[in-house]
Amino acid sequence: MSIAVLGATGGQGGAVAAALLEAGHAVRAVVRDPRSGRARALAVAGAEVVPGDLFDADSLAEAFRGTTAAFAVTTPFQDGLDAEVAQGAAIVRAAEAAALPHLVMASVASADRGTGVPHFETKARTEELLAGSGLPATVVAPTYFYDNALGALDEVAAGILTMPLSGDTPLQQVARQDLGRVVTAVVADPDRWIGQRIEVAGDDPTPVRMAEAIGRAAGGAVAFRQTALEDLRTVNPDMFAMYSFLEGTGYQVDLEALRAQFPTVPWTSYAAWADTQDWPKPRG
Repeated sequence: MSIAVLGATGGQGGAVAAALLEAGHAVRAVVRDPRSGRARALAVAGAEVVPGDLFDADSLAEAFRGTTAAFAVTTPFQDGLDAEVAQGAAIVRAAEAAALPHLVMASVASADRGTGVPHFETKARTEELLAGSGLPATVVAPTYFYDNALGALDEVAAGILTMPLSGDTPLQQVARQDLGRVVTAVVADPDRWIGQRIEVAGDDPTPVRMAEAIGRAAGGAVAFRQTALEDLRTVNPDMFAMYSFLEGTGYQVDLEALRAQFPTVPWTSYAAWADTQDWPKPRG
């Protein structure tokens, strides 16, 4: 079995590539720059590294040819929302051109529920395009990532964790390595998973619990501080919409059912994940 992984030097793609390699599968890492440090590290780990551009369907089709499955991920955070839609369209065209046996497309949990969150809606458009194509495909839709907290290392060093959420609001999240293991299970059993949409979460800590877990792992007290959601309305409308959704409705992953579907995934808790990270020691 050979699996192409788009975005293999990024967070999601990198976790998927690592899980596939750990399971003994041949990985074709599709990257923008095969000479980058991360690309070279993938080659050392045993992946075949090939060039590919998320906007260029021809280059993606070439990367897909000869593989038994592919994992694809799009992003709006580098080139914008319209660019993410274009990436999704290029991926679908490439899979059609290559007659790909199984496409696993990354989306986001709740993208199919009309949330109005801009970067959820762009992924919903790709899901609709994929469904209309008739391609043999599975949609894997993760929730919030544990790793998002790593963007707050300066705050942790100061003994705080801030989010525009209430401290007692559960937030479904997942470790990227567990997402990688779910994708590995999906490509290993295409007959079961083609045509399915899988929402993925590993834990649902509140922001207060998140701060407590980080503090224990960092060796000092970390207090949660709620920031004003309204401050994001004009500064970052996308994030304003997302946190409004998370505060008011939130993801709706059935954690118990998911564990039953994927019993071989360890389902890392937030606290266990926090324990493995390199946090600065909080001052004070």
